[in-house]
Amino acid sequence: MLRFKVLASVVPLAVVALFARGEFSTGPRPCIEIAGASVQIAALSWQAERHVSFTHDPGRATVRVQISDSAEAADFTVIDDVDSTERGACESHSPPQLVAISSSPSPSKPVVYLSTEGPADYRIFVRSKSFSVRDAAALIVSARGAQPRVVAASL
Repeated sequence: MLRFKVLASVVPLAVVALFARGEFSTGPRPCIEIAGASVQIAALSWQAERHVSFTHDPGRATVRVQISDSAEAADFTVIDDVDSTERGACESHSPPQLVAISSSPSPSKPVVYLSTEGPADYRIFVRSKSFSVRDAAALIVSARGAQPRVVAASL
């Protein structure tokens, strides 16, 4: 009977600990490192320190990201052709800043407009098995502080 009580009290604690860390998926999450700091897509949105949303309306965007056809023309490039990420590829001395892609735009958070045409604050090139174009855009916007470089852009 004592074993059952111990098991009954340990299992919920283990589940809570697992939930608090957000380690439900064992696969790697998209991550980049810039200037010694890493930025990573959060497993759970409530864990994220930064939130980014996307819009199809360029008038509502605070940051414009152009999807480039070539790596040479891009400000940020993600190319991988491996099935798993390299261990330690995005490790830094501090814990990563977590980013969540939000489904609803907030006026106080960056709202990204993805397009294949300019003008753009950032140009990205993505050919990856582990990163989507949205992941790459969210990471670069969050890593750069979401400050658009283009002051005025015509539609």
